[in-house]
Amino acid sequence: MASPYASPYALSFLLLLLSVPAVFFLAPRLLLPKTLPAIPDADETEDLALFRRAVLLSAAPTPPTAATSGSLFGRRAHQAQPPKVAFLFLTNSDLVFAPLWEKFFAGHHGLLNLYVHADPSAVLSIPPTPSFRGRIIRGNKATARASATLISAARRLLATALLDDPANQFFALLSQSCVPLHPFPTLYRALVTDNNAGTGRHRHRSFIEILDSESTLPARYVARGDDAMLPEVPFDRFRVGSQFFVLARRHAVMVVRDRRLWNKFKAPCLIKSRDSCYPEEHYFPTLLDMQDPDGCTKYTLTRVNWTDAVDGHPHTYQPEEVSGELIRELRKSNGTYSHMFARKFAPQALGPLMEIADSVILRG
Repeated sequence: MASPYASPYALSFLLLLLSVPAVFFLAPRLLLPKTLPAIPDADETEDLALFRRAVLLSAAPTPPTAATSGSLFGRRAHQAQPPKVAFLFLTNSDLVFAPLWEKFFAGHHGLLNLYVHADPSAVLSIPPTPSFRGRIIRGNKATARASATLISAARRLLATALLDDPANQFFALLSQSCVPLHPFPTLYRALVTDNNAGTGRHRHRSFIEILDSESTLPARYVARGDDAMLPEVPFDRFRVGSQFFVLARRHAVMVVRDRRLWNKFKAPCLIKSRDSCYPEEHYFPTLLDMQDPDGCTKYTLTRVNWTDAVDGHPHTYQPEEVSGELIRELRKSNGTYSHMFARKFAPQALGPLMEIADSVILRG
């Protein structure tokens, strides 16, 4: 006669056996992730297609006929034109300083182009000035701190500008909180006259900060894991610098063509290393220092005040701080050229800045 206790034990054992596969299947979904969110595959695929077009069309001359369909704005006919500056605005809020930039651009539109990458999650009002209208690029993606999305956005802007106009020879990355410190001719003259004459290579340089001895480098290097950057990026080649730069055209092509280093820098940081995760401050200086160190000034043209930084954000200049004396102080630089831009300014500072625009900012 069968024991009355056999059936419950057998049933429990059977349930245990059946639960083992379920545990293995569900565990990854139940455990907390160890890394911050990664860039979606769909975004990567779309970006790669854009970058490929930019590289191919940059390598091939465009005939002096109608614009092709390769550009997001319509690639312009390749005729004899002076070098242009592509202003790349990376923003997640309104372009409050558009009126000041409008004064900066006035009379020089034949020497510049504008492109705006606006985070789709931000509600932006259309700037009240004509230069910014219709300049928001297609294919905008969400951006966030402590992720490689800010690198992707900058690369997207570079690729769009490369496709749009072959005359774009300089690419200035700016944020919505940046303001000009000099009139446009001063900036333009500095860019077009600077070259590598001292090295025997008469090519325009990129103005990008490249540092190799900052105290934060060790922690930032292992933000994805101890050996995550190897073998492509050994620690002694890891660099840091301001995320705001002015790149020469060959370097813009270099950035959008890169896959090797991007595969390392796009990897998400560990959650425990969130406070050391600033990939946008490392990817560009590391890449360019590896591939063309002599072609870079190793300093930036954008002044930032880190003396009282809060949560990774620099000092924000308030309306009462704005003066001619402040502008002249911000222009000072240890590099060959003075600073051409500055950040970070509070939106309320627009009024005081406009008051000194003609008498100070745009007077050189």
